[in-house]
Amino acid sequence: MVEVSGFEDMSETPLEIDGHHLTLEDLWDVSRGHRPVRLAPGVRERLRTRRRQAEEVLASGEAVYGVNTGFGGLSDKVISRADAEKLQINLVRSHASGLGPSLPRHRVRALMLIRANSLSQGLSGVSPEVVEQILAFLNADLTPVVPSQGSVGASGDLAPLAHVSLALVGEGSVLGADGNPLPSSKAMEQARLTPLVLRPKDGLALLNGTCLMAASLAELVMEGESLLRTAEIISAVSFDALKGDLGALDPRLHRSRRLPAQEREASSLRALLEGSELARQGGSYSGQDPYVLRCLPQILSATRLALDWARQVADGELNAASDNPLFLDGAFVSGGNFHGQPLAFALDTLALGLSYLGSQSERRSARLVDAHLSRGLPPFLALRPGQESGYMLPPYLAAALVVENASLVHPASAYSLPTSANQEDLNSFGVTAAEKGFRVLENLWRILAVELLLAGEALDRRRPARGGRGTEAAHAALRRRVAPLSGDRPPAPDLEQIAGMLRSGEFRRDVDRDLTSPGGGPI
Repeated sequence: MVEVSGFEDMSETPLEIDGHHLTLEDLWDVSRGHRPVRLAPGVRERLRTRRRQAEEVLASGEAVYGVNTGFGGLSDKVISRADAEKLQINLVRSHASGLGPSLPRHRVRALMLIRANSLSQGLSGVSPEVVEQILAFLNADLTPVVPSQGSVGASGDLAPLAHVSLALVGEGSVLGADGNPLPSSKAMEQARLTPLVLRPKDGLALLNGTCLMAASLAELVMEGESLLRTAEIISAVSFDALKGDLGALDPRLHRSRRLPAQEREASSLRALLEGSELARQGGSYSGQDPYVLRCLPQILSATRLALDWARQVADGELNAASDNPLFLDGAFVSGGNFHGQPLAFALDTLALGLSYLGSQSERRSARLVDAHLSRGLPPFLALRPGQESGYMLPPYLAAALVVENASLVHPASAYSLPTSANQEDLNSFGVTAAEKGFRVLENLWRILAVELLLAGEALDRRRPARGGRGTEAAHAALRRRVAPLSGDRPPAPDLEQIAGMLRSGEFRRDVDRDLTSPGGGPI
């Protein structure tokens, strides 16, 4: 038995996993917050019972894929009982073929937790020690080095999970405390852990899972929800700075669309703009607002819909049995739960939905610096236009990143190549979709940083008039970190500072705290 060490030294209540109740928030706590984790009561006995039942079937001589047969294009090869354990370690070694930059520590921890949770259902017929070894690694903060390239998103994330499994058996590498790799055997010795011995089915069960795709989708959903809220806040600042018409946020208008996500976005924007002296109150007609103001709830709701659906897919996958074959009602059943097509589709769709936030943000940024469209703001928000260029160039950055995102949101899952001698003839490429999604996400933080920099400066030009509650809270959060223009200066350091506070969630938390504090925040 592998001891899951460390709980006696941890004050935080451990997360208990049972294969059925893992949430995105739990995953975040363990992968990033290093919350300890253990099996829920009764799970180890369930695993032991299922393993005993599975071994009885194997002892009967019945052919079971990947247990006493070869894999993929070699599935017609029968393996003797004497070689069954050798088959499992050979599988792990031969499939550890990934290359490229290593995955970040938190994503590897997330995929490990997902795999442990899936196996803890008992439907894979694995030894209890397999799950306990994964949990022991998590609690000892031993993170396998996993290359980012090599998964085609079907038959599970084979290559990434093989690199994880190598570390579990003491043959791979793990990340040290300083971020540099060291041999797993050495790290395990220091943590007083012993290498996992793979028994029949164990190696296959470790590799046949959608864990990297699921971990990536969960992370993108959590980050994307933070991004959407941040975009709501910044768009409200621009709405005030450009003197938008509040009539477009009329709740009656949005109820008539019968789209709850749209009503939710309109409600959020009304709360942020409450008390504004800048936004127009439906007074004298001066022409309709551009779509990026007038249609804000409608456009934002598209991203909300993509996020809500992606969360639904991720919620299910965190507690899915994605192994093959599965041990069901006393028999091994071979199928394809390891195929990542639903995840790949969700990842591709989410990247597209998130990219809309950048497209609309760039259009507002362009309007803020255009004296013909900004309703009285100076050209490029310069203090001395002509002598100074002001913020002429930051919108160039936003434009460049929007075009880059447009090239990234072409779905990776729209095309496939066969593998394993054409036995695996349609692959999802979900990990490719995920990697593009993370690139889109990083670009979006920077696009929003440009808009906040410009909108905050524009708000200064509108003084003494004040914006809404949320607008003023956002302006205060910005000015605590970035000074207003006093003349031309390089915008890059300010943009990097702003992007960092957006990405960390610090800006969003500051604004939401001000909105909910007694007195309703700074007005």
